[in-house]
Amino acid sequence: MRTTLRTAGVAVRAMLVFTLLLGVGYMLLITAVGQIALPFTANGSLIRTADGQVAGSQLIGQSFTDADGNALPQYFQSRPSAAGDGYDSAASSGSNLGPENDDLISSIEERTAAAVELDGSGRIPADALTASASGLDPDISVANAERQGARVAEARGLSASEVESLVDAHTIPRDLGYLGDPRVNVVALNRALDAL
Repeated sequence: MRTTLRTAGVAVRAMLVFTLLLGVGYMLLITAVGQIALPFTANGSLIRTADGQVAGSQLIGQSFTDADGNALPQYFQSRPSAAGDGYDSAASSGSNLGPENDDLISSIEERTAAAVELDGSGRIPADALTASASGLDPDISVANAERQGARVAEARGLSASEVESLVDAHTIPRDLGYLGDPRVNVVALNRALDAL
């Protein structure tokens, strides 16, 4: 009986020590390292206005549409969201629809018609027609940004070269030089346009 009580006491003490060490101490250590080494990233990569108000995150796409859901021509348009209307991060999920799914085919046809109406005919990049895996991706392909450039330049009264320069300045290269494709963060690009 005495051995059993002693063993139970040791187990309870070990559980308390490891709970404090790993459950509290480790979390505090990792939080402190994140705040010191990568504060912008650790705090959600928040984008703030000139007066300090949060305007979004560089990690979550945004809608650049009017109240009726029509694309605003003076802005680059984000990748379609799988989170329904808008980019609600609480509704993050992929569609998980297969390539022959009628709903997916219908949504691609609708998005194709909208893209042609907005930017004219021509080759439409796949990322302009399909949502990302999370449904909240803030990045578009360089081809998608280049396709939209003429419309944005015309709507803002800018030259095509000014808009192309902004796209080039906001193009993110491949990760580690070889992973993925170059991409453009639409939220950052549109903020830079507004700052002109």
